[in-house]
Amino acid sequence: MKGKCYLVGGGPGDPGLMTVKGRACIEKADVLIYDALSSPEFLRWASADCEKIYVGKRAKDHALSQEGINDLIVEKSQEGKIVVRLKGGDPMIFGRGGEEAAELAAAGVPFEIVPGISSSIAGPAYAGIPVTHRDHCSQLTIFTGHEDPTKEESSLDYAHLAKTPGTRVFLMGVARLRSICEELVKHGAGEETPIALTRWATTGRQRTLTGTLGTIADLVEKNNFKSPAVAVIGGVVTEREKINWFETRPLFGKRIVVTRTREQAGELSVALRDLGADVVELPTIRVEHPENRLEFAESVTHAHTYDWLIFTSPNGVEKFFEAFFSVFPDARSLGSPRIAAIGPGTAKKIAEYRITTDLLPERFVAEGLIEAFAKEDIENQTMMWVKAEDTREVLMDALVKQGAIVDLCEAYRTVPETEDPTGAVAQFSEEGADIVTFTSASTAKHFFNLGLPWPEGCQVASIGPVTSSALSKLGHAPRIEAKKSDIPGLVAAIVSACS
Repeated sequence: MKGKCYLVGGGPGDPGLMTVKGRACIEKADVLIYDALSSPEFLRWASADCEKIYVGKRAKDHALSQEGINDLIVEKSQEGKIVVRLKGGDPMIFGRGGEEAAELAAAGVPFEIVPGISSSIAGPAYAGIPVTHRDHCSQLTIFTGHEDPTKEESSLDYAHLAKTPGTRVFLMGVARLRSICEELVKHGAGEETPIALTRWATTGRQRTLTGTLGTIADLVEKNNFKSPAVAVIGGVVTEREKINWFETRPLFGKRIVVTRTREQAGELSVALRDLGADVVELPTIRVEHPENRLEFAESVTHAHTYDWLIFTSPNGVEKFFEAFFSVFPDARSLGSPRIAAIGPGTAKKIAEYRITTDLLPERFVAEGLIEAFAKEDIENQTMMWVKAEDTREVLMDALVKQGAIVDLCEAYRTVPETEDPTGAVAQFSEEGADIVTFTSASTAKHFFNLGLPWPEGCQVASIGPVTSSALSKLGHAPRIEAKKSDIPGLVAAIVSACS
């Protein structure tokens, strides 16, 4: 079988800027080869059996040389696999995508180029700077500030660039910023020409520094402003004062850690990111099959015999219906048990299977379910509680006292997450965070088992009282607790604490 390679542009950082085709390529990939500027969220789109290979390159720190990357994408494609080479921004705009495409062509490997949104236009837009504007210019020039270091002479014509009308944008030029500005001024550009630098554009780590060609180099040194950054030169920079939209959001500037499983992190991460936070996904647990898979399967096949099915987590819902539909092709085989969910997140997951929740408590904890069932006549009613291994038995004990006949269905177990494909552990250890979020006692337990240094001033955010109790026992009582024990409640509590 002949393989194929897709050279995919991942955009500048915001995962929402990935193209529809780019995502489709990741979802069908057998091998995903990604670099340091790709969003961690892209990894969740890959299938469970996709081989993920980090080949990140940033400044002088190379996980794999360009020649090594060229050899790798050819080798994997020639094995008959669908390979996605995921690059930051657009692969054909100073991304060496042309070189990789040439290697594939020379090896006779079929390939496609999937363009991405370039930071050369997205970075300024997220900084509130339009690269074209009829009050300022009708021309855009893009050049690189980081040429091949082996070249004896620069291929950039600074005399031409200095006199070129309109907006000028350059990428990868922070290290050479002073010499670039000096060359432009030397060849006729005015020292008072506005310039803006935006680093980590389109992400929660975005920072923008403005000045002039004559002052910006000193400002960069004073503010310890580092790459990766995009620079914009021209009158359009002054528009930022009016249309700076991204850096004014309520959680902008806050680095927040999400410790949920990699599969579940998305909802919380997206909500926080939409409010401007710099989100670090550091999963501390993962979900696996229960120890006794045969017993679980047998329980699922008898689900239709119960009066009630009780779900206390989205994971339990997913594992239950995966097992159910592997045995029964028809949803009507479930019969007509009433359905109880511990909270809206669990009810939402149930609804994905076109099933309505009959009982939802006012408080989204086990005690809330107990209160809700107390209003029902459940004496001699049969119930199956779909749950994780090693969870609190308070719900079962209370339902039995109310006269119900309760069977346990252990659908999954949580274990420590051992993989860290995005380097989140090292990032947290080196750069710290402002807030760490916990959505269960297990996420808290396994996070602190990692023994990571706790950043000064970092706050703990809990989804509810059960998680808060676990955190307190671990010596990290939360400063932030959701009033409603769900993801929107947690997000609201964080926004309130940061306002």
